[in-house]
Amino acid sequence: MQNNDSIQAILEEQPHRIISQDGKNFVILGTAHVSQTSVDKVNELLDTGEFDTVAIELDEMRFEAMTNPDKYKEMDLLKIIKNKQTGMIAVNLALSAYQNRLADQLGVEPGAEMKAAITQAKEKDLTLWKIDRNIRTTMKRAWRGMKFLDKFELMFSFGGFFDKEEITAEEIEKLKTGDVLESTFSDFADESQPLYTSLIHERDDYMAARLLQETQDTESINILVVIGAGHLKGMSQSIEDKIDADKTVTKLDIIPPGGKWLKYLPWIITAVIVAGFTWGFMRSPELGLDLIKTWVIYNGVFAAIGAAVAGGHIFTIISAFFAAPITSLNPAIGAGMVTAFVETYLRKPKVKDFERLQKDATELKGWWKNPVTRILLVFILTNLGSGIGTWVSGFKIFAALV
Repeated sequence: MQNNDSIQAILEEQPHRIISQDGKNFVILGTAHVSQTSVDKVNELLDTGEFDTVAIELDEMRFEAMTNPDKYKEMDLLKIIKNKQTGMIAVNLALSAYQNRLADQLGVEPGAEMKAAITQAKEKDLTLWKIDRNIRTTMKRAWRGMKFLDKFELMFSFGGFFDKEEITAEEIEKLKTGDVLESTFSDFADESQPLYTSLIHERDDYMAARLLQETQDTESINILVVIGAGHLKGMSQSIEDKIDADKTVTKLDIIPPGGKWLKYLPWIITAVIVAGFTWGFMRSPELGLDLIKTWVIYNGVFAAIGAAVAGGHIFTIISAFFAAPITSLNPAIGAGMVTAFVETYLRKPKVKDFERLQKDATELKGWWKNPVTRILLVFILTNLGSGIGTWVSGFKIFAALV
């Protein structure tokens, strides 16, 4: 770099590391994701004209969300339901609600320094690398490693995204060392090693490996790396250690399989229930019919309650009642899938619903108000109700047979 002194002057008092190895110069800037200063420093560094490449702490999915604000208007709800992606869409909307809340209070949009880096790279015709791991992979790896009670507690933590109280000074300080994803779960991550490992430690190694991958057989020499300050130490160490890039990326992109017993549990439950019906009819036709009535009523009622709580159409609620007893005996199809299709058909979201989706998602009541999020709720709550109905009716059937 020719103007190294000017770069050093810009970086003064900013978290950073400068690493030169194998003919490549990495200037790693640790940013605060809610700081105008970080935005200014990114702009100042790229205005020096010393860099030919910019690497940012984003994956393709979050890059698309940041650069295409209209992406939610393009959602194919039926495809999302079929591919069982409703949970991830709900998580992304909840995170978006939290981001909007931060932006309103702080006057700086979280990740504004990433946007500045993207804009500058485009205007100056610089190479742009997106080096973070796919958010789905990160969350799935964390989820698979967590205990049942941890998962239960984590799901309830999402309620905090819609809290109307102002962000505390302590929360703001946490945002100065990590991204929104990390800061949102920071307290819980302190108590959950799998969550901490997936959100922070693994991403340190992953981003370092991706950076080393990109620099192989490339003409890029001077690279500005824009990452959250919380990743600076771990990522820099991994680069200096010259970790095996290909091996690391391959390893950290793998989603660990769930427990084998969980995979077979739905089919085991189906087999047990069917065996219970058979045994009941063998003892007496009346008992067999009573067991089927128990199964239908409890499955149907709880699923219908779930659809009703979600604000589903009356025919959606009715479809939940009739679908749940059948789908509960076929693990390949969930009652929520049926009711979500019915709700979509009866109340097909309009363009204006997609346009105000992110705004409505910032408030808890908005999830019931907007037809798009209401469909997601219908899917989730119908399945939850059906699951409860399965266990309740199962115990009732067992009690009647012993």
